[in-house]
Amino acid sequence: MNRNLVKALQIAWGLPEFRNGVRHIVDLDEVAMLLAALSDPDHDREIERSLLGLLRSGLDTTEIREAVLLLLEQDDVRRPLVAAMAEPLADRPGQAAAIASAAEDPAVRRELRAVLDSARARQLIWQAVDDQVEDNRVIHRAAVLFVRHRSVRRLVWALRRHGVLRELRRRADDPSPTG
Repeated sequence: MNRNLVKALQIAWGLPEFRNGVRHIVDLDEVAMLLAALSDPDHDREIERSLLGLLRSGLDTTEIREAVLLLLEQDDVRRPLVAAMAEPLADRPGQAAAIASAAEDPAVRRELRAVLDSARARQLIWQAVDDQVEDNRVIHRAAVLFVRHRSVRRLVWALRRHGVLRELRRRADDPSPTG
């Protein structure tokens, strides 16, 4: 699992308002233990599977999904999360800039909410995540199903407006301009 994603999760978890909002739904000690274990570069893949299972059940729980989406609306939470995600993209400044631009766009966040509010879309997201974790190359199959969902198509178009798709296709050694 990407260490910067772990860092971003730890930032979100460090916010008392978030923890207080989900205290009655999630075992806070279990989450803290999993995040600490993920910080160790030599962690077991089973730790990743446990965290993904917890994330899956969390996103399927309306209260937790709403808490996460509300966090993304707060500048002081969203910006450090985006910075943590962009950190490993130092060699891909165009991609980092496109992701940051999309994250700042309320329309993109609205479309993200619509996608995560759909049980079918969440199922397809987790299918793609499971395929990635298992190093299974059927992500393309899941992505095709995923893109057929109307709210996902709107999110993809919103991301496209910010150049995210173009930058994801660009190779790391591509000398073309990033603007």
